[in-house]
Amino acid sequence: MFATSLLSRFMQSPSQVHYAAAKRILRYLRGTKDFGIWYKSTNDAKLVGYTDSDWAGSVDDMKSTSGYTFSLGSGIFTWASKKQATVAQSSAEAEYIAAAATSNHAFGLEGS
Repeated sequence: MFATSLLSRFMQSPSQVHYAAAKRILRYLRGTKDFGIWYKSTNDAKLVGYTDSDWAGSVDDMKSTSGYTFSLGSGIFTWASKKQATVAQSSAEAEYIAAAATSNHAFGLEGS
């Protein structure tokens, strides 16, 4: 997911390097198309969420990338990775933005 997001930033003016990266991504997808996530039945399924971010990881615009994942019992069922809309002034701010996005998603899950 991250690789395709990163590659999509160069759609306006792709080079041979980007073409080679796209081919590699497609080969990976073809090789993993039969992979899946297995869930085990359990009586104490707990909703667990994790979040993380980098700080100014994009060298083009100094924006950070946030990500989160949620699992229920034995397997992950939702995840996301996205470039933040604003430039964080510190690693703490980047982490706060990531935590806020994760919390918003968690509250949406709670009502489901």
